[in-house]
Amino acid sequence: MARVSELDDYRRIEDFIALANKGVKVELEIELKKQLVTQKVPQGVTEDMRDEMDMYMLTGDYIFKVGNDKKLVSKVYVFGSSEEPRDVINVNLHIANARLKMDYQRMKDTKIAFGEKYF
Repeated sequence: MARVSELDDYRRIEDFIALANKGVKVELEIELKKQLVTQKVPQGVTEDMRDEMDMYMLTGDYIFKVGNDKKLVSKVYVFGSSEEPRDVINVNLHIANARLKMDYQRMKDTKIAFGEKYF
């Protein structure tokens, strides 16, 4: 029979921040990814659009550890078109890193241990 983790009900970064605020030791590993996805475009939206668009998502996978239990929480930081000009992609990177930095600060404030990474 599978062991039920005490962390099964924790699904958001905020859940682990609240846990750490209660004095529970929370550790964290972070993996950042650029995922390529294809977005389907509804037919008839515009005549010059293709049926599919190549897109990307910048995501963070947070692996929280409390005691012997681990829980993966994923968060999308930005979503954009692969065909955007380079300056727009750079703006999206800046936005994603700014959002990431805000999450890092919230976790630092509750003494969650982790190493910072950026896109």
